[in-house]
Amino acid sequence: MKILARKYSLLTALLLSLFMLGGCATIEGEADPDDPLESFNRAMYSFNDGLDRAVVKPVAQGYNAILPDPVNKGVSNFFSNLGDVVVIFNDLLQFKIEQALTDLGRVFFNTTIGIGGIFDVATSMDMPKHNEDFGQTLGYWGLDTGAYIVWPFLGPSNVRDTFGLISDAYVNPLYDIKSQGTQNTLVVINVIDTRAGLLSASKILKEAALDPYLFVRDAYLQRRQNLVYDGNPPKQTF
Repeated sequence: MKILARKYSLLTALLLSLFMLGGCATIEGEADPDDPLESFNRAMYSFNDGLDRAVVKPVAQGYNAILPDPVNKGVSNFFSNLGDVVVIFNDLLQFKIEQALTDLGRVFFNTTIGIGGIFDVATSMDMPKHNEDFGQTLGYWGLDTGAYIVWPFLGPSNVRDTFGLISDAYVNPLYDIKSQGTQNTLVVINVIDTRAGLLSASKILKEAALDPYLFVRDAYLQRRQNLVYDGNPPKQTF
């Protein structure tokens, strides 16, 4: 946790610096008001894309090729079960008590009957998967997104969701494992498993987008708004 705390302290300092830079760019009138850090973001997008094409994507493709589908699914279920602890925490912060009880049931049954979350038995028991995080919680209580930011390694985010990411990391059981070696190994596996699940989406992005950066930015912002409003965002007025 000490390593994690230092990492996110550095991330917070960088966030504050970029927030001030974004404010300066907006005042000068040189930046898109919806994306005041676009120059920085495009550079980080290119960096992440290069890293993905050179390392992460090939590893994810090999991961999919080597692991049988049931094993692949079991790994995804395991990390999803850990993530449900974060979901419960944010259910409660948003006063979604009934949903929190359902998600608590998911964790209980998937951890016990589902053998540590490897098998998702809760969904078949009418306990559907939900998606809540602290960034959504802040949005639920009216906090604006702030500037759109593309972080190196972490990808698309914004000011609000970055602070949410930091908070969720302290709730996720994955980052509470005492053995640093075990924790790091699981984090790497989680990243690879997540990327493997997005291989088909990256193919669509490559074929459909004239400007991949804008496509990813707009898709991210729209998805986050839908999540904050549980699929029913307010209609925009012009």
